[in-house]
Amino acid sequence: MKKYILILAAATTLGFTSCGSDYLDTTPNDAISRSTAFSTTKNCALAVNGLAKQMTNQYLGTQGLNGEGTILNWYNDFNGNDHQKCANTGWSSLWNNLASFKTSKTSLYTYYPWYYYYKLIGNANAIIDAVDDAEGTESEKAFIKAQALVYRAYSFYRLSTLYSKRWCDSNNGASHGIVLRLKATDPTEDQAQAQATLAETYQQIYADLDQAISLFSSSSEKRSSSEFYLPDLSVAYAVKARAALYREDWQTAADCAAKARSGYSIMGEKAYAEGFNSPNDEWIWGVYEAEDQTLYYYSYFAYIGSNASGSQGRNYPLAISKELIDKIPTTDVRRNLYLVPQSDAEFKTMTASGSTAGRVTKGAMYQRAVNSGYLYATSRVYGYMQFKLRAAFMPGGGSFNLFRAAEMYYTEAEADCHLGKEAEARQLLYDVVHPYDASYVLSTKTGNDLLDEVTTYRRFDLFGEGFDWTDCKRWKKDIARKELKVSAGLASPGSFNSTFAITIPAGDDTRWIWAIPNKETDYNSAILADE
Repeated sequence: MKKYILILAAATTLGFTSCGSDYLDTTPNDAISRSTAFSTTKNCALAVNGLAKQMTNQYLGTQGLNGEGTILNWYNDFNGNDHQKCANTGWSSLWNNLASFKTSKTSLYTYYPWYYYYKLIGNANAIIDAVDDAEGTESEKAFIKAQALVYRAYSFYRLSTLYSKRWCDSNNGASHGIVLRLKATDPTEDQAQAQATLAETYQQIYADLDQAISLFSSSSEKRSSSEFYLPDLSVAYAVKARAALYREDWQTAADCAAKARSGYSIMGEKAYAEGFNSPNDEWIWGVYEAEDQTLYYYSYFAYIGSNASGSQGRNYPLAISKELIDKIPTTDVRRNLYLVPQSDAEFKTMTASGSTAGRVTKGAMYQRAVNSGYLYATSRVYGYMQFKLRAAFMPGGGSFNLFRAAEMYYTEAEADCHLGKEAEARQLLYDVVHPYDASYVLSTKTGNDLLDEVTTYRRFDLFGEGFDWTDCKRWKKDIARKELKVSAGLASPGSFNSTFAITIPAGDDTRWIWAIPNKETDYNSAILADE
C-alpha cells in the first residue's frame, strides 16, 4: 500500500509521498497533524519527497503551470535569444518580454514564480524547523535538514534572478533583493517583512548551502542511485556554483563547480541523443515524472518534446536559432539533433511564398525529419526544429534534469576566464566539447574571444534546459532575434517568425525584472517601494 501524508503549513498544503520504489505519488488519501507528520525522521524524509513532488505539480488551475518545467521553459528559454516556439504567436507578448507583463502586479505570469517558490520555501522551512526534534538518529536529521536547506537556497536563487536586478547593476548588492522567509509561519500571524538587499539575499543563499554542505558531509546517509530527484552534497555544490556565477563571485563559482561535477562523467554521444527524459551518469539533480503520475498535457515535455502528442508539441515545435547553430561546426555530432538546412534548395523550402515561415511540408529536409524517428505521427515540421528533447511517454511526460556535469564544466571555464586562468578554461572547454567533436582541438583564443567561445558552446550544449534568458540577463546581453526572410537565401540572418523577431536591450529594466505581485504586497506592508 502506497502511503500519502498531508500537512497544512505555511498557509499552503504540502503533499508528502512514500520513498523507495514508490517514488513520487500524487493523490493524497489521508491527512494528519503537523506534529505527527514531523515526529520521526522517517516522516521528515517523506516531507522532503513532498518537496520533490512539488516540482512537477500543476498550479493555479492553469495548464502551462507545471512546477519547475514552467520556470525552465516560459521564464527562461522561450524569453531568450536561442529558442523559438514555431508559429505559436498567441504567446508572443509573454515570450517577447513585453513590459506590460512584467510590470503588471495582477498578472498570473507575474505571480506564478513568486507563488511557486514561496510554496517550496514555506514547506522547506517546516522541515528545517521540525527535524531537530524528530525521533531518529543525528545522522538522519543532518541529511534531511541539509536537503531542505538546498530546496530553500535554490528557491531564493531562482526568485532573485527574476525579481531583482542583475548583480552588475545592483551597486554591489545594495539594490532590492527578495523577501527572506526563514521560518514556517502561521497564516494568521502578521506577515509583514521587507525585502532584503540583493547582497543579503546571496548571503543567505550561501549560508543555507554552506550549512547543507556541512550537514551532508557529517552525515553517513546517502541518497540511493534511483533518487536523482533529491538533493545531496553534489547538488548543494552545484546550486552554490550557479548562484555564485550569477553573483559574479568567480572563485566560488569555479571551486564549487569542480566539486559538484566530481564523480560525474560527460554523457557520450549515444546518451546525449536519447531524449533527455531519464537520468544518466551525468545528471546531478533532476525532476521525476512517471507514466502513472504524469501531468498529461500539463507536463514539461508536452511543450518542448519533438515527439509529444499534445498540440503544443505537435503544432509548435521548439527550434534553435540559426544564429546559434551556425556557430557550431558541422563536425559536432550534436548538430544532428536539429533540422538544419543542408543547401540553398532546402533553405528555400522554408521560405516558399504562401507558407508559414519556416514550415516544411515536402522535400529532402522534410523526409529527414519524418524518417528520424523523433516525431509524433502528425507533428508539423519546421526548419531548425530540435530533436534533442523528447518525451518518454505520451502526451508529453518524462523526467528532466536541473543540473548536470556539463553545466559545471562551463561554469568553471567561464569563471576561470574572469580569473585570468585561461589555460585552465581552454582545457575545461576541450574536455566538454571533444566527446562530441573529434576534430575539436584545444582552443588558442584569449581574452573576450575565449570567453565568447565558452559561452557559445554553453548556449548550444545546454539548449532547452532553462538557461537562455537568465544567461542573457547576467551577461547583460541584448536579446536580438532575427526574422526569417521569405526572399532571402541561405545566408539570410535569421530563423524567427516575424512575430518573435525582436530586439530587447539589455538595459531595459522593465523587461528584465518582474514586478512583485499584489498578492504579496496586499498583505505585506513592509515591501519597499519600487526602485
